Amino acid sequence: MVLKLVLLYLVIINICALLVYGLDKLKAKRSARRIPEKTLFALAFLGGGVGALCGMYVFRHKTQHKSFVYGIPAILLGEVFVIALILYLI
Repeated sequence: MVLKLVLLYLVIINICALLVYGLDKLKAKRSARRIPEKTLFALAFLGGGVGALCGMYVFRHKTQHKSFVYGIPAILLGEVFVIALILYLI
């Protein structure tokens, strides 16, 4: 039961991250008020690493920023490590 809830959370946070990266790209094209970079990183850090990485490359957004090019994959690797560790301990 707990594992299903965690999986559901991960699916939702990754979809949210993907959509927020797309929304920020749209706002960038329209010169509208942007979503802060710390929010984009927070979504990745809270479990949305896959969605953030996909959002970067699907929408070609933040791919020129070294902090994102290296930071988002690093966060994702950390998430994979933590998930693997939890699964190993269960």
